[in-house]
Amino acid sequence: MQQDSEAPSLERILGVIRRRLPWIVLSVVIVAGAAYAVSKHQTKKYTTGSSLIFSENSLNQQIAGLSGGASTNSAGLLAQQANNLALVRGGDIAEKTALAIGRGVTPGRVFGSLSIGSQGETGIVSISATTTSPTLSAAIANTYADQFVKERQQADRLYFKSALALVHKQLAALSPQQRIGPDGLQLQNRAQALTLLTGLSHGDVQVAQQAYVPSSPSSPRTTRNTGLGLFLGLLIGVALAFIFDRLDRRVKGPEDLETIYGLPLLGVVPENAALARSVRDKKGRRSVLPPAEAEAFSLIAAHLRFLDGGRELRTIAIGSADPGDGKTTVARHLAEAIARLGSRVLLLEVDLRNPTVARHLDLQPGPGLSDVLSSGVAMSPAVQHVLLGDASADGAHARMLDVLAAGSFLPPNPAELLASQTMEAVLEQARSEYDLVVIDTPPLTTVSDAFPLLTKIDGVVIVGWVARSRRDAAERLHQVLAGSAVPLLGVVANGAKLGRSSSYTYASEGKPSPAVGSVNGAAPSGDLVPTAKA
Repeated sequence: MQQDSEAPSLERILGVIRRRLPWIVLSVVIVAGAAYAVSKHQTKKYTTGSSLIFSENSLNQQIAGLSGGASTNSAGLLAQQANNLALVRGGDIAEKTALAIGRGVTPGRVFGSLSIGSQGETGIVSISATTTSPTLSAAIANTYADQFVKERQQADRLYFKSALALVHKQLAALSPQQRIGPDGLQLQNRAQALTLLTGLSHGDVQVAQQAYVPSSPSSPRTTRNTGLGLFLGLLIGVALAFIFDRLDRRVKGPEDLETIYGLPLLGVVPENAALARSVRDKKGRRSVLPPAEAEAFSLIAAHLRFLDGGRELRTIAIGSADPGDGKTTVARHLAEAIARLGSRVLLLEVDLRNPTVARHLDLQPGPGLSDVLSSGVAMSPAVQHVLLGDASADGAHARMLDVLAAGSFLPPNPAELLASQTMEAVLEQARSEYDLVVIDTPPLTTVSDAFPLLTKIDGVVIVGWVARSRRDAAERLHQVLAGSAVPLLGVVANGAKLGRSSSYTYASEGKPSPAVGSVNGAAPSGDLVPTAKA
């Protein structure tokens, strides 16, 4: 159960990423490109370092007359590290280094290029130098270390000379008899040792490692910065994708139509320009839908046939919230799909403001619904017949779709005509002569012409265009329809990308709604729609 509840969330996240992929890619390219450009324009800097090692010379301390040895506890080691760092950082070593290097190097430049630190709980101190020249970086690090060692050696020699002078003073204060005694002999031995140490160039610090001349810059790190730019650009792109998706008020997927209208999804129509083409091509040949698109309308017909409820449907209106959602295209191809199965189907166009059925089906100019409603023309002569295919080789008749288009003129009062008793009579006559009447309505939130008609038919199918229909218009239409007595059947998602429709094809299963029935009762189980009357 937990996996089922998490799947829609993951699917929605992937859907947002898929819809906003261009923004994500653009963000990645911009941020990574900026990181690369900035890195390439930054001044190259080179870092290298030397290291010093401090030794605890307790023997020398004892020879010099000092008591105690090295501290081995943690607190003592930390204190010794801090003292070592203070010694390396302090004094006039930077001035001496600048003087030794020359070439216009100042003490401030030396000190500004240095980074001095300790390595763990050891007696090692690292000296790093960073400049725009690899040779200068190595020269500063090595010279600074050498100057510090030299200064420490001089300090040690002065220390031992001072200790030696103190021993000589103590010996001079002894009598000849005391000098040959134990104390005198000890002082003489110490004096000899101090004399030896004073002459040696030895101290408590040595250079552990010399700095090398670096072969590559330490900054900028173009590869690393570009990689971080890619990652940061991806994060920004994904964040922008969800922000834009949140602000986007369009219907984003078939599941949005289900949620907004609270109706089952009857089918998904793939996006294909072939759906809106005329019934005949430029050479006069009849246009044929691609298999995927033809199957989509067959599935919608099947869902209408097998929806639960048992109520017979003879008149179905195809409507939409906004113009351009494809309601006329869906109505036309759904009517054709059902007519091909042998049912007598009438495609009735009630959009008397912007009719398009005659152009799509290549109908001949002539009277239509407006003429029937306002001029007293009979319905039968106004109906045109559209051949859906050639006659078969065995002599069987070709399937036919009857069409009652809007008419030869656009009336000034379409709402009044559609609400008239004459329109009711047209519907009754259509019910008696056809197995199914598919009605193409005007946009339901743009004009109110079709609303009086919707309560007089058996069901309404709402069409929405994925990634084009406005969510606020769909929500407004839902509020209007929810408070009326309009019988709603379901929704059709138009304009879906190929590859996404399969996951929604049977989304309406298990949701009760009225079923399409025939005039003479339920159709046989092998038929998707009612069979034609005899």
